[in-house]
Amino acid sequence: MCNLNEKCPLLILDVLIMLSTGTSAWAQGPTYDLLLKGGHVVDPANHVDAVADVAVSGGKVAAVERNISANEARKVVDVTGLYVTPGLVDIHVHVGNGGAPLDWFEPAAPAHVAPFGVPADLFLTWGVTTAVDAGSSGADTFLSLKESVMDHSRVRVLAFLNIEADGMNGGLEQDVDQMNAERCAATIQKYSPYIVGVKTAHYWTEKPWDELHPPWAAVDRAEECGRRAGVPVMVDFWPRPPERSYDELILSKLRPGDIHTHVFAQQFPIILEDGKLNPILANARKRGVIFDVGHGAGSFWFRNAVPAVEQGFLPDSISTDAHLGSIIGPAVTMVNVMSKFLAMGVPLEEVIRRSTANPAREINHSELGTLTVGRPADIAVFDLLRGNFSYMDDGFARMNGNAQLNARMTILGGRIVYDPSGLSMVEWRKAPKEYFTPPKRGRDPASRADTYPRE
Repeated sequence: MCNLNEKCPLLILDVLIMLSTGTSAWAQGPTYDLLLKGGHVVDPANHVDAVADVAVSGGKVAAVERNISANEARKVVDVTGLYVTPGLVDIHVHVGNGGAPLDWFEPAAPAHVAPFGVPADLFLTWGVTTAVDAGSSGADTFLSLKESVMDHSRVRVLAFLNIEADGMNGGLEQDVDQMNAERCAATIQKYSPYIVGVKTAHYWTEKPWDELHPPWAAVDRAEECGRRAGVPVMVDFWPRPPERSYDELILSKLRPGDIHTHVFAQQFPIILEDGKLNPILANARKRGVIFDVGHGAGSFWFRNAVPAVEQGFLPDSISTDAHLGSIIGPAVTMVNVMSKFLAMGVPLEEVIRRSTANPAREINHSELGTLTVGRPADIAVFDLLRGNFSYMDDGFARMNGNAQLNARMTILGGRIVYDPSGLSMVEWRKAPKEYFTPPKRGRDPASRADTYPRE
């Protein structure tokens, strides 16, 4: 027998090396946990738009290459003819109770708005792996959002913190005294892994100005919080010129990196009377202002969106403003909103960019929204259907189109969390013996056709 310092036949030396490191050529398992094979990968962050395989190991993206051998993976999913993208990032949603007080139904409650947040894990059925609650909670109520939703959701939930300490719909949204920039910033810094920015919304849209309600109070205090905490501000805004104009908002008040959501809402002069795109949009974009869709149930009109897109103005990010009133109505799902832009003629790669890499960058989480090797294996798989489809806006108008996205599978941190058509599953008649073996007791693990993690 020779040792590692002697000259040995190559095979014997290889075996000795493997034994010395605790491995064996015959015991080594597959290189990858999961392999998505044959799909059309669209990863704008890495300028990938081609047929390729995506491999996952240890919850991370391990490889994006052509023709990875199926023998190298424990689980292989044939996604030929489908599109494989990073998990979608929806930066405008509402989860949990949506800011409504828990006792909203009591006569003595401070507000009587019923809870309207969406169950967070529903987003996984849309291909969304990161959802950002847009201001449902403020400094006084954030911990409730964290403990009731963030800590228990499979989907990654982040948040914009409302400048109003009580958050949305708690009955205090118009109370300027509750808009404490210092306390807002302190809360963001304390919970920095969870909070990505500041949100202001719904402030003083109708009544006359008075000493307690100056025109720019909510925006100015949100901006002060954003500066203190070093985070962007997302603005939901209703112009009331001349004291509070849209021009002043996007050309003066907002900083580079701040986000104007609901950009195609009816109240904004996106399209001028002559049908031309308002030039202030280009000027604001040069300043670094971000324009987000935030579709919702009252913030998206084709008469603004379509002419803008036709004249080359695309939103920086696509988001749903998902809440119970919008997912049952016009916004429906993230893929539905994305499909509306496909129907307007926006190329698929640009739609994916504005649903992955762009929003991830806007919230300063560039590790998300990409299939870069080593990043979290958050992946979405889609069909792109061609045919006759139609879509609605918030003014109950219809637009016809010839394209529609359909979410087929969602992978979060390497786990298959949504696969309604069984892309990753064996045909039941071909399942192993374990699938046909019922458990002996009610609490025994259920029989399964494979052991790949899906919870």
